[in-house]
Amino acid sequence: MKTSIIGFPRVGELRELKFATEKYFRKEITAEELEANGKELRKKHWQLLVDQGIDFIPSGDFSFFDTTLDTAVLLNIVPAKYQELKLSPLETYFVLARGYQGEAGDVKALAMKKWFNTNYHYMVPEIDDHTELRLVGDKIFTIFNEAKEYGITTRPTILGPFTLLKLATYHGKKRAEDFYEAAIIAYAQIFDRLADLGCEWFQIDEPALVLDLSPVEVQQFKALYQKLLTKKGSLKILAQTYFGDVRDTYQELVDLPFDGIGLDFVEGRKTLSLLEEYGFPKEKLLFAGIVNGKNIWKNNYQDTLTLLERLQSVRHIVLSTSCSLLHVPFTLANETALPKEVTNYFAFAVEKLAELNDLKKIVEDKNRNKDLLSTNSALFDQERFSRNEQVAKKVKALTKADFIRLPALTERAVIQKEKLNLPILPTTTIGSFPQTKEVKQNRAKFKKGEISEDEYTAFNKEKIAECVAFQEEIGLDVLVHGEFERNDMVEYFGESLEGYLFTEKAWVQSYGTRCVKPPIIWGDVSRSKPITVAYSKYAQTLTDKPMKGMLTGPVTILNWSFPREDISLRESTLQLALAIQEEVLDLEANGIEIIQIDEAALREKLPLRQTDWHSEYLDWAIPAFRLVHSRVQPTTQIHTHMCYSEFADIIQDIDNMDADVISFEASRSNLNILDALKAIDFQTQVGPGVYDIHSPRVPSVEEIEGTIHNILNKLPIEKVWVNPDCGLKTRGVPETEASLKNLALAAKKVRGGV
Repeated sequence: MKTSIIGFPRVGELRELKFATEKYFRKEITAEELEANGKELRKKHWQLLVDQGIDFIPSGDFSFFDTTLDTAVLLNIVPAKYQELKLSPLETYFVLARGYQGEAGDVKALAMKKWFNTNYHYMVPEIDDHTELRLVGDKIFTIFNEAKEYGITTRPTILGPFTLLKLATYHGKKRAEDFYEAAIIAYAQIFDRLADLGCEWFQIDEPALVLDLSPVEVQQFKALYQKLLTKKGSLKILAQTYFGDVRDTYQELVDLPFDGIGLDFVEGRKTLSLLEEYGFPKEKLLFAGIVNGKNIWKNNYQDTLTLLERLQSVRHIVLSTSCSLLHVPFTLANETALPKEVTNYFAFAVEKLAELNDLKKIVEDKNRNKDLLSTNSALFDQERFSRNEQVAKKVKALTKADFIRLPALTERAVIQKEKLNLPILPTTTIGSFPQTKEVKQNRAKFKKGEISEDEYTAFNKEKIAECVAFQEEIGLDVLVHGEFERNDMVEYFGESLEGYLFTEKAWVQSYGTRCVKPPIIWGDVSRSKPITVAYSKYAQTLTDKPMKGMLTGPVTILNWSFPREDISLRESTLQLALAIQEEVLDLEANGIEIIQIDEAALREKLPLRQTDWHSEYLDWAIPAFRLVHSRVQPTTQIHTHMCYSEFADIIQDIDNMDADVISFEASRSNLNILDALKAIDFQTQVGPGVYDIHSPRVPSVEEIEGTIHNILNKLPIEKVWVNPDCGLKTRGVPETEASLKNLALAAKKVRGGV
């Protein structure tokens, strides 16, 4: 019995990579120093895996920004506009991720989307008819050699050609299948070079196999690998899947001459039944994903052993994680505030390595390691979640009427237009303003007890006043208070909700250098006091213009938390919806006429297979949002916001959320969502993002004007809002102010021309 993992968190135990990369962006360290930092982290992580007894250690899972982008760059999938800048390879890499504005030119970043059903974001490869897919990089080889220098033989990993080409966007006539032959040549060259370096195993990730695939796509996958695997020589190839089961391609997958196949037994609902029905080749290794790579609860060893007993017909099993450990925090070792009786139930990335080792020992000799099993079993023999009967009764008492807002949307629109008296193309922002060093220091000092609550609040009010004055100065129509009191859009709310636990340093990478610290749902959720009312009410006193109250919606709070495992996601979400509903009604009672309830992560837990979308998710997720705002007055305008996902295929469900205004991230995806909105005659007012806030570049007035005109070519002007594509907390002050000035001016110029 051996152990393996698919990937490991790369930002470091204390976000070392994040801070080093951001220093490089600020030109505080050189490219060589950044590379040295990465090398040191890789060495540390490989040694940790060795020390924890992991037999198959991956390399290639490390990245300075995103591994999908790494694969694209390795294979020359770099559009000409980036190559024409004539920058160094590392500079070009970051330009693809962040955009560029300087002497060499002005280009936007690649589009960014959610990675399957996770909160991680990947850079979308961009391919046109002139793309020459070929092996041009050597990172995968140098890192393999780097590990060998430390005496560690790794299993290099790369995103497979089928998934890579399926996830890419295409400009021109060519499509994925037109690049298969070039991909075969490039991947075969990788095979040869790795074999020459003494590599034994090579991991090819094909997570797209867990999606709904057409018969044509299944045959394309089969034909692609029938050709490619004839060129593997002595190299052993692991086909790694995750995030679900491979019901559409299982038979093709096991029949192809892979040496190992990685299957997910955690999220793969049909994985076990597929093996039992169709069998598994005796000569192949099954990399069984039995330790959850996406949640932080400890593995139930007895349940896992029961599963493994049903796999007795499989001759060679490697114990593995269900997906990369990128999606969980690094280690519990840094959590000193939570009591032991709580942390006993948790397993972060490092602890999951220990779980694999424990399971290996128990499988090899259960009698000798019975203490490991009994200690683990004891945790699952007792109640661990706290229940609130009053909350449970409220959820149970909900009726259909609680999810319906009256009057209807069209009638409300007339009432709100008269009440708010906004111009055409009203301008606003998504909510947050830059979190400067001083803002973060103020919050840190308060948490440490170094300043009083009055001092903390006074500072925040000063920043709010500055923020409101700036927005009025540049002429925005609907203002925000800037959210200077908030650490994270989910953690901030969780801190004021009963039933939540919080970590100190349990960071998880969201994209690039952006990390989040998801709270943990430990019990039934309820609101014990108002959360946002005081600051929103104060901000409204500073202006005669409408001030948006800013809330995070129940689905996003759930999806960006580590959820319980003892009750359904539906029940947890409805608990959250009732809590946020109380906050909505308090804001309304205190004179806030526009309330934004963000559902940035609405799509995140959408099942990967379309047949399960409604029954397993949308049929309760959409009503949960409606529950939050169903009791407000017709004059109160409800906004929501969504970002960095593909929404076109659920656009009707989004319209059914019955918000009055929805803002979308659309700038990086070239406003593609507009066609979907037009196709269904989208009823809700909409604010497609007119510029990308995840890039430091400042869009010109003319650029934003052009974007607004593109929007108006497809949507009626009376339904269009003008706003950035997301919150501004991660941006610097100068670029934010310049961009918003240009946004406001562009909107005024377009208004003047209609």
